[in-house]
Amino acid sequence: MKMKIRKGDRVRVMRGDEQDKNKVGEVIRVLPKENRVVVQGVNIVKKHQKQTQSGGKTIPAGIREFEAPIDLSNVALVDRATEKEAKETRRTSKAKVADESKVEKKTTRRKSSTESKAQKAKDSKKSEAKGN
Repeated sequence: MKMKIRKGDRVRVMRGDEQDKNKVGEVIRVLPKENRVVVQGVNIVKKHQKQTQSGGKTIPAGIREFEAPIDLSNVALVDRATEKEAKETRRTSKAKVADESKVEKKTTRRKSSTESKAQKAKDSKKSEAKGN
């Protein structure tokens, strides 16, 4: 199944531990085969680690804290600007952004042409005033 959430997206945790509910965080890692995502600062678990040696490096013993994966159905994509749920698909939101930029370009072109006409009119008035 194609995943709609990608690395770097902002998501809100809908279900889970009471401390983690309604938290908003960035997706660190996506696990598509397991249908899970890892969200920064959410679902933090502790793991007791023995001291190990591999390749001449020693990993110290201790208690590690890290983010555990969350099922994809327990998170909802969030709009970056408003921090509210994004109910639109990615494709439609990208199309809207592209349309808005086209509209802005058209309006700026119109403004620049009218501003240049106004500037020419001012320059002609100034030259007439200097001639008098």
